[in-house]
Amino acid sequence: MTDTAREALAWQITRPGPMATRPMVLGTRPIGPIADDELLVRVRTSGVCRTDLHLAEGDLPPKHEGMTPGHEVVGEVVAAGSATRGWAPGDRVGIAWLRRTCGRCVYCRRGAENLCPASQYTGWDEPGGYAQYATVPAAYAYHLPDNYSDLQLAPLLCAGIIGFRALRRANLPPRGRLGIYGFGGSAHLTAQVAVAQGARVHVLTRSATARELALDLGAVSARDAWDNPPEPLDSAIIFAPVGDLVPVALAALDRGGTLVVAGIHSTDVPTLDYRRHLFQERTLTSVTANTRADGREFLAFAARHRLNVHAVPYPFEEADRALADLAADRVTGAAVLTVDSAG
Repeated sequence: MTDTAREALAWQITRPGPMATRPMVLGTRPIGPIADDELLVRVRTSGVCRTDLHLAEGDLPPKHEGMTPGHEVVGEVVAAGSATRGWAPGDRVGIAWLRRTCGRCVYCRRGAENLCPASQYTGWDEPGGYAQYATVPAAYAYHLPDNYSDLQLAPLLCAGIIGFRALRRANLPPRGRLGIYGFGGSAHLTAQVAVAQGARVHVLTRSATARELALDLGAVSARDAWDNPPEPLDSAIIFAPVGDLVPVALAALDRGGTLVVAGIHSTDVPTLDYRRHLFQERTLTSVTANTRADGREFLAFAARHRLNVHAVPYPFEEADRALADLAADRVTGAAVLTVDSAG
């Protein structure tokens, strides 16, 4: 157990609202204590995810006052509880969104722990990685591939994992045609996974810079989000939190195609035209969090297939600027806080 009198720097959401209202403040939190099944982690980097933005701006209701966001955490194990196995001080460790599940409900028993009604999440239920120290249940921590830097690893822990799950749920046939709507932290990784698996990837996003990046990463076309792709799509994934894109993407699907909405939050979906959008056995589905199996399988994939992680570093003290840039679509790729250099 650690000394609860010790404190370290941590960002906290004090008044959720638009980033212009400065909903977060930089203060201090106690370090620990850790439970017997937990690890204490000194944070090195923490990815800046759109979910963090939804929490800061109040799109996701806060569960606790003054929560510290951040769930794409790369760090070093400082201490391990007495009930942990497989971890030692000095180990590099990853902390992701899913923090705990009950392990007993029907969803957990059938391998769908991401749907557990008692699930808990890093940076929403318990303080996350916008801090110098964080804790994680050892059973939900990740061993990380060696061939990436701390900066490159952070986006893999949510953006990468969620994109990997979304791609699976998209039911993309071998060498199929995939549309990706929005091209930020998650999409730019998912596109590379799909390309590595032989897909023809079409990116549709409003950012000209993101379209250039998409082509550099292997997409066969890149157009505005509201344009039609150059060919009918077997599958599509919407990463942008824009409900108006749902009918646009459904209309771009070929017969029997699948559309996945991958975000935790979206604006409202407009009325759909049954024959135009859903008829001919088109499928509309969503992604809810991820399982630990998703995380382990994706990280193993990333170890085998070197991904080009477009990570944009921000000093820890400028976390609010990073979120503001994300809100304004000024980030191409994934923003990452460099925490280990904080004073």
